[in-house]
Amino acid sequence: MMDLLQKFIAFVFLSLLISPSISGFSIGDAKSWCSKMPYPQPCEYFLTHNPRETPIKQKSDFLKVSMQLALERALRAQSNTNSLGSKCRNEREKAAWADCLQLYEQTVVRLNQTVDLKCTQEDAQTWLSTALTNLETCRAGFVELGVSDYVLPLMSNNVTKLISNTLALNYVPYKLPSYTNGFPKWVRPGDRKLLQSSSPAPKANIVVAKDGSGKYKTIKEAITAASKRSGTARYVIYIKAGTYKENIEVGSKLKNIMFVGDGIGKTIITGSKSVGGGSTTFNSATVAVVGDGFVAQDITFRNTAGAANHQAVALRSGSDLSVFYKCSFEGYQDTLYVHSERQFYKECNIYGTVDFIFGNAAVVLQNCNIYPRNPPNKTNTITAQGRTDPNQNTGISIHNCRVTAASDLKPVQSSVKTYLGRPWKEYSRTVFMKTYLDSLIHPAGWMEWSGNFALKTLYYGEYMNTGPGSSTKNRVKWGGYRVITSASEASKFTVGNFIAGNSWLPATSVPFTSGL
Repeated sequence: MMDLLQKFIAFVFLSLLISPSISGFSIGDAKSWCSKMPYPQPCEYFLTHNPRETPIKQKSDFLKVSMQLALERALRAQSNTNSLGSKCRNEREKAAWADCLQLYEQTVVRLNQTVDLKCTQEDAQTWLSTALTNLETCRAGFVELGVSDYVLPLMSNNVTKLISNTLALNYVPYKLPSYTNGFPKWVRPGDRKLLQSSSPAPKANIVVAKDGSGKYKTIKEAITAASKRSGTARYVIYIKAGTYKENIEVGSKLKNIMFVGDGIGKTIITGSKSVGGGSTTFNSATVAVVGDGFVAQDITFRNTAGAANHQAVALRSGSDLSVFYKCSFEGYQDTLYVHSERQFYKECNIYGTVDFIFGNAAVVLQNCNIYPRNPPNKTNTITAQGRTDPNQNTGISIHNCRVTAASDLKPVQSSVKTYLGRPWKEYSRTVFMKTYLDSLIHPAGWMEWSGNFALKTLYYGEYMNTGPGSSTKNRVKWGGYRVITSASEASKFTVGNFIAGNSWLPATSVPFTSGL
């Protein structure tokens, strides 16, 4: 494994240092612009070693050049990652490498979009945040294989620093994006109403049924058919009641796909991949969606690997502007992976034990039921948010939800400690607002990840919660924790502000509350 990693580091690290010898800017100019960045050294180096046709006269010029630099370095690192495949010696190495291939490809796509001057600042901040998350996820896959931490930062070090610089330059505090005609380019006005009928069948493009009454018996077949359609109009796949034992991926090129089932507990998609079983967390998902605009309704997503197999994801979403309505997510550790981009969950059920709502998306869960289960080690942590950069526009917002014990936890609830979350990454950000917290919540509310790590840099907030577990009297005294008393502060994490829901959710016909 170390041979593989060392070769991977050599490929990527050398690629980040090789650049043209002709200087486009003087060292003095570069230092002036780069001194304000979080990482001035790589900024200076690549500015003075890369020729540019236009001089940097203002911030917008510098931002454009910074985006281009990040893209160029990511492309070079992607190319070298591709060439590493033949060096993999076993299935676990191949799994981590395959994750990195996919994640670098998606990073390049997102960075390309930020270079496109047609995107809004808010879109760019989202996609830059995702690019950074992707590289961190690639790194995490190698950590799960037991590789020592000290060598890993070299893998994508300069790429992540250049992206962080661009995030800082492009940073826009909470501001609604301005989309053409009120919704994104890939949503057409004719697609605004998805399901007018009480039965999804008449509105479906394809019907999947295990009993043979539909066009296909498996969801994978329907996904293959959807990939051959022309255009990107909303494409509805109706999945009839039944248990589908499949691992599904909706790829980045499949936009505006919608899964509709017959209801929670009736249409069930189930798998059992896990880290304990040899997968990475990223690749353990029963269903993984990346294509923008994904919508799911009336479906159960399940991972049956069990608590003993550690990380085992039921659903992973890296789909920008994705929606999950009246769905259930069932697992133990790492059930719901809100990996990246902007996401919305409405009237859903989420079951789990350890870090069972986790990731680095900008996500709002509204009117959901959160059910901690009986954990093997007597400790539950509901959230583990993964923000690694203070300028990422990401976080987990839990609004108007209910946190109560699952049926297997109720009899032993008094012997189990259940916490609202713990800081997976340095700038972890999570808020619970107007949510019912039952007596299972530990009085301290939140749990450390490792000693003092992130306790000052995280942002954990509680606003007007109710229930016997909502008292903040004995909550943690960390520098980053706060009881939110201001409505204006809390409103930053609403559907309207945090994920700009007014701009795109009406196109899905899923009900939502925009404000507090």
